[in-house]
Amino acid sequence: MKVPAALIDHVYVDPDQWQTYMTQDSPYYAGALRRPAGPEPPLPLDVRKVIARRSLLEFPRGAICNLGFGISQLIGRVAWEEGISDQLVLTVEQGIFGGVPVAGNEGGAGFNYQAMIDQPYMFDFYDGGGLDVASLSFAEVDADGNVNVHAFEGRVRGAGGFPNISARTRKINFVGTLTARGLQVEIRDGIHVTNEGSLAKFVPKVREISFNGRLARERGQQVRYITERAVFALEDGGLVLTEVAPGIDVEGQVLSQMGFRPRVADDLRTMDPRLYATGPMGLAADR
Repeated sequence: MKVPAALIDHVYVDPDQWQTYMTQDSPYYAGALRRPAGPEPPLPLDVRKVIARRSLLEFPRGAICNLGFGISQLIGRVAWEEGISDQLVLTVEQGIFGGVPVAGNEGGAGFNYQAMIDQPYMFDFYDGGGLDVASLSFAEVDADGNVNVHAFEGRVRGAGGFPNISARTRKINFVGTLTARGLQVEIRDGIHVTNEGSLAKFVPKVREISFNGRLARERGQQVRYITERAVFALEDGGLVLTEVAPGIDVEGQVLSQMGFRPRVADDLRTMDPRLYATGPMGLAADR
């Protein structure tokens, strides 16, 4: 960030300032060194990783992509594990362009990036339609494909850069679990729900609209809603169930957990079984 000197009265320098909440000083985050690829422990296999993996499958080689907060932040790490991070241009709104954006309390940082851009300029790029794909979170989805990301749990939160990114991106993945509040699953050759969440996230009508499904159809955007056990597409009539995970009963564990009944695709497919494997998916060989 560049600030004109005329606007500054005092500068305070904290010699102990950390780069992130978790890292005090990393030459990789600073761009001083390139981080070499090498063996390291993979991310634990849980629903978040499963969803991040499935979203990554929608990223074609060479695509310029945005990773939102939450589950989508894990996509950079998954791409690194799979050895394909150099085949994509992953970006985050804080300014990382290319390389591997990192997640959690390190979110906003990254390594092996091509450029670190001032955040306002990154939004100029997003607003100008520079993205091919975005992966963003959802709190609620309704039958028309509307998404609520900012008004839930009795609180209204700012939508941040979500409206800018979702308005101009040609292909969008909205990611999250099918239900919330108590959801527990086992992952072994698919998804096995051991305790269903008590909160439905697919509802008849969202409380607030952060993303408008009707406008998206008019713009010709390609929209997917990706969960740990099912994938939906936005079509002219609303949501369509296109994929279901191995081990999941469509009626009892998908449709009955939704506040509306989507159309089920005639060619309903099984989600890629590699999503639920403990080892790498082997995506480098696919490309």
